[in-house]
Amino acid sequence: MLRHPSKPHAPHWLTSPALRFLALVGLCSAYIQGPLVKIFDFQGAQAEMSHFGLLPAPLFAVGVILFELAMSALVISGVWRRVGALALAAFTLAATFIALRFWEIPAGPEQSMAMNAFFEHLGLMGAFLYVAASDAATPRSASR
Repeated sequence: MLRHPSKPHAPHWLTSPALRFLALVGLCSAYIQGPLVKIFDFQGAQAEMSHFGLLPAPLFAVGVILFELAMSALVISGVWRRVGALALAAFTLAATFIALRFWEIPAGPEQSMAMNAFFEHLGLMGAFLYVAASDAATPRSASR
């Protein structure tokens, strides 16, 4: 009979609540920084929405600001973390296909930058899906 070695234990610091909190803040950092920039440059936020064909621009700008901040708060706080993580995953996927269509950009540095950003955003989406799956697999009292 084959015996599987027992699973090695992770160092305590790797499973600490403080590291988990910092990791979640880091994951959500772009979804906190972006809305703050939009708040302090609301005209720029409206111009960005118009550029991507999201009209009426003021409504979309306010909606994006509130959505990103609220979903980040859910992910970081642990209150409905799964909902926040899934929402940010879906938002990231949609925004990636709206804003980073590298295949439409002529070959060169701009296309390379857009392609890199595209795949970085897919990585963010994957991280949010992982957070949602991890939260689903964690007992309620341990997920915060």
